[in-house]
Amino acid sequence: MPRTEASIRSVDFVWEQALNEAAAAITAEPLLGGLIHSSILHHASLESALAHRFAQKLASPEMGEQLLREIADSAYAGDPDLGQAARADIVAVYERDPACHRFLQPLLFFKGFQAVQAYRIANWLWRQGRQDLAYFVQMRVSEAFGADIHPGARIGRGIMIDHAHSIVIGETAVVGDNVSMLHSVTLGGTGKEHDDRHPKIGNGVLIGAGAKVLGNIRVGHCSRIAAGSVVLEDVPPMKTVAGVPARIVGEAGCAQPSVMMDQLIGLRATD
Repeated sequence: MPRTEASIRSVDFVWEQALNEAAAAITAEPLLGGLIHSSILHHASLESALAHRFAQKLASPEMGEQLLREIADSAYAGDPDLGQAARADIVAVYERDPACHRFLQPLLFFKGFQAVQAYRIANWLWRQGRQDLAYFVQMRVSEAFGADIHPGARIGRGIMIDHAHSIVIGETAVVGDNVSMLHSVTLGGTGKEHDDRHPKIGNGVLIGAGAKVLGNIRVGHCSRIAAGSVVLEDVPPMKTVAGVPARIVGEAGCAQPSVMMDQLIGLRATD
């Protein structure tokens, strides 16, 4: 049976859901009508809405909203993967953050999500050789959202950064897909290294609040880093590490810690 054009046309369920939620939100709270219309309902695509929000939140006397909007529009047009990564990030926040009940919330209110999307535009600029402009975006993201993410870092899809306060991600850091991290996480250097000096985080890793991962080390896929830990050595896949300095204290406890968001460390039974 031949497929019709409608049957093969892809459906942007993330954007459609956001539009539906936006309309319902205005009915529930008319005072937010201006914000929701300008940020969501006036746009033909998620990319357009993201570009608007980027420009609106990062505009300053140093660079106005119109120029920032042009930069963002160019980024989304030049690299369609930016929009797809944003969709994966929205779904990640919705699925993992118990405070998130709608796709609309990250778009309008969650600075962790917005900081990651702004980083993605800065990274696009960095890859285009426009490093000074990328540094400018990094500076404004730090000022506006409290997250300092170097535009040279490489960050995958499905990222959830909860609260985002005091997040630091260094220039040569690599973050895989489906990673979750909480506030005050640092992916930094030791202060003694040059060139490739920052951590490499595997897919599906959960990094607890206040954890510091320092140096050109590898954290294996689907591992857990307990809150407040200082990680200075490689972490094997699917392990839990804790302490200062961090040591292996057990298995990861589930197939993908970043999705389960279980930060409890079980105590080993004693005889």
